[in-house]
Amino acid sequence: MKVILAWILFASISASQRFECSSVKADGIITGADQTEKYVPYLKNKRVAILANPTTIIGKRHLVDSLRDRGINIVKVFGPEHGFRGKASAGVVVKDETDPETGIKVISLYGNKRKPSKEDMADVDIMIFDIQDVGCRFYTYINVLRDVMESCAENDKELMILDRPNPNGYLVDGPVLDMRLNSGIGRFPIPIAHGMTIGEFAQMVNGEGWMAVKKKCRLKIIPVANYDHNMPYTLPVPPSPNLNTQQSIMLYPSTCLFEGTILNHGRGTYFPFTIFGSPLLKGKYDFSFTPVSIPGMSETPIHVNETCYGLDLRNYDIAELRKTKRINIQWMIDLYNAYPDKKKFFDRSQHREIRNIDHLTGDYAFTRQIMEGKSEQEIQASWEPELSRYKVMRKKYLIYP
Repeated sequence: MKVILAWILFASISASQRFECSSVKADGIITGADQTEKYVPYLKNKRVAILANPTTIIGKRHLVDSLRDRGINIVKVFGPEHGFRGKASAGVVVKDETDPETGIKVISLYGNKRKPSKEDMADVDIMIFDIQDVGCRFYTYINVLRDVMESCAENDKELMILDRPNPNGYLVDGPVLDMRLNSGIGRFPIPIAHGMTIGEFAQMVNGEGWMAVKKKCRLKIIPVANYDHNMPYTLPVPPSPNLNTQQSIMLYPSTCLFEGTILNHGRGTYFPFTIFGSPLLKGKYDFSFTPVSIPGMSETPIHVNETCYGLDLRNYDIAELRKTKRINIQWMIDLYNAYPDKKKFFDRSQHREIRNIDHLTGDYAFTRQIMEGKSEQEIQASWEPELSRYKVMRKKYLIYP
């Protein structure tokens, strides 16, 4: 069965690496969705559309199911990559459907259509956006957010955002995207780790004029309670099939860059973005793993069925990364230096899963810097002054300290 609920595969992972099971944490953080008293009365007697995926929850139940039980008139749901209920494999085009559990029409925004049309919005009074983000430029739900905002602005509809913490909210780092590298994994002039929640980012999209339309989107943001950007936050469910552990989420701003290399970055295992290797690193590293085809996660991973040798970060102390407040480039430098055929390290022609490293970093200089033997400190220094300018601009849109 190729289409599976890959979102729940993390259940087979050791207990120490699983997600917690409640979206209301002991430290008092309460998501926007969990504060139903602040928005359910506002939705009464309105025709509601919801942009949703499996992270769209109140407590442990899907928002759509919970709101229907509260008498809210949900006229349709829009589904991004993987679909509304998370049943589609990674990268697979999602079709429109009728949700079998509720009978609600589901319109895909991961196929030929990337934003709601005028016809889609005709019978809608208000749109809700509630998807968990992880705070990275190349994590594309911020692109979906911009597209939905644009549709709402064009059709004079209000957008309600049920805000959620950014698990990487402490981190603002990386090269600011060179807009000549504008792509599906980088549409905005922001660094790799943008340090904002979805609600804050929506305010930035409005304020910086990042929509094609001149009108601004009418926003109603339900903020997270008892939250600031430096607070650790463990996600209640995986935000996507290949970010299936808290460790992978926290490493993601640094380790997603390995998608632009010849190394397997954990796809084809249950530990994506936490282990890295290649058959050619045998003798250089003791740690080894063998990627296989996993439907719903990675069906054709690089080096499939080959023993790879390399780096294991599953037990790396995230507290050390948090102390630096920097993306870790040293792992990339070390593995590049160890790889015997350096001309192929960033060569996309070898496998369909290798992304353009320039699009991932948003910076034409990065690969040259690695090849020239620049230090991590030298590479990070080259991100200025654009990074500091972004930090100043970001402050205008912050909701949380």
